[in-house]
Amino acid sequence: MQAPARPIGPAIDATPARRPERKPIEGRFVRLEPLDAAAHGPALWRNLAGADAVWDYLFDGPYPDAARLTAALAEKAASADPLFWAIVDRASGNAVGFATLMRHDPAHRCIEVGNILFTPALQRRPGATEAMALLAGYAFDGLGYRRYEWKCNALNAPSRAAAERLGFVFEGVFRQHMIVKGRNRDTAWYAMTDGDWPAVRRAFALWLAPENFDPAGRQRQGLTSFRA
Repeated sequence: MQAPARPIGPAIDATPARRPERKPIEGRFVRLEPLDAAAHGPALWRNLAGADAVWDYLFDGPYPDAARLTAALAEKAASADPLFWAIVDRASGNAVGFATLMRHDPAHRCIEVGNILFTPALQRRPGATEAMALLAGYAFDGLGYRRYEWKCNALNAPSRAAAERLGFVFEGVFRQHMIVKGRNRDTAWYAMTDGDWPAVRRAFALWLAPENFDPAGRQRQGLTSFRA
């Protein structure tokens, strides 16, 4: 009697993805620009005034003065992985946050979005959602990745809610995963795949469409409803 075949997974296209490049990515509400400390530092410093809490779950910050923030931004701008983009509000021309594509793994076509900082000028604005949509689209459609990850401190309830709103799927908690700023970090893992992406991309497009916002700029329909 022939033994059953061992389950070793389906064969797939093993063509590697491409690494992200320092290039602008255009949206309607925001533009993603390769981070530049001199160009983006002053606006980020102004928009971070009184908002030290935005650094709570990041690996660095807050910074006591503009000079030290600018020096930190210069180090970030020089990094290839993570690769940093400033999030620039198109209406004002000011940098209102930053985010990265990180842990680039072209061979396995896996990449992560992280180091996300939204100043109060970006929080709960359409541009915040659009920035995440632009990076996801670049990873899947522009670079050919098949897995797109989101990881955060398991205690970071807003980040976990954001991941689920944006279409990431919860995959579990890695206990005692890191020590950050002298504190334990259990890490919540989320991801979306290239199989998830078409429905997520469609939801982003419908949510960001001009007709989904009233004259005051308020959404008419929530993002998750477009994936229902």
